[in-house]
Amino acid sequence: MLKSFTERAITIIKDIPPGKVMTYGQIAGCAGSPRGARQVVRILHSMSRKHHLPWHRVISSKGKIGFQDEDQFHFQKKLLEGEGVVFVENRIELKDFQYSPVFPAEEYE
Repeated sequence: MLKSFTERAITIIKDIPPGKVMTYGQIAGCAGSPRGARQVVRILHSMSRKHHLPWHRVISSKGKIGFQDEDQFHFQKKLLEGEGVVFVENRIELKDFQYSPVFPAEEYE
């Protein structure tokens, strides 16, 4: 039985290891919907607590934290720095910290 986009995205997010990040669009693409970045945002917003998702490991394609609120921004930054992620001028160098899962396709079906 095929998993839904939401189920696949949740599995992918759960698999991001400490000290690594993925982008909203990258998760959407891995979950089968390359244009589904906004849906990934919705999943993180509405389901992170219920599914114990490491929401703080998901960032924008520019290597930036998506929160505009200063307190939320600093909280996410602190969590990532606690895992060893380095920021340069409030930006993460994706080539150093981006996680690229290698998985059998059926695991996410």
